[in-house]
Amino acid sequence: MSMLDSNPPLSFFDAVYHVVKLIPHGKVTSYGAIAGFLGSKGSVRMVGWAMNASHHSTAQIPAHRVVNRNGMLTGKFHFGDPQLMAQLLSSEGAVIENDRIVNFKEMFWDPLKEIALQSD
Repeated sequence: MSMLDSNPPLSFFDAVYHVVKLIPHGKVTSYGAIAGFLGSKGSVRMVGWAMNASHHSTAQIPAHRVVNRNGMLTGKFHFGDPQLMAQLLSSEGAVIENDRIVNFKEMFWDPLKEIALQSD
C-alpha cells in the first residue's frame, strides 16, 4: 500500500513532500526514486513539478536534496539564486563539479530501502 492509498489519500504532491522531508541531512535522492517509492515510476516529471511547487509551500521541504538519476542539479534554477542548491548541498557534504554531485553514490538515499527500514 502506498501513501497515495492512505485514508484520507494524500495528493501526489503531498506524498512527494512527505518522502522528501524524510531524506536525512547529508543524503540525496532522485526524482525517479521518489516516483518508484510512490508506486508511480512513470511520474518522474510530476515529482519534478512537485519540487518546483515546493518553493511556494509554507512547509519546510528540503527540495535541494532531490536531483536527477545522475546526480545533476537539474532543479537549481527554481531556488531563486542558481548557486543556492549547490551551496546547500555542499554544506551537507556534497562535492559539486559542473552542477553534478561527484559523490552521488555515497550520498544516495533510496526511499524504497530506507523508509522500509525506518518502519521496522
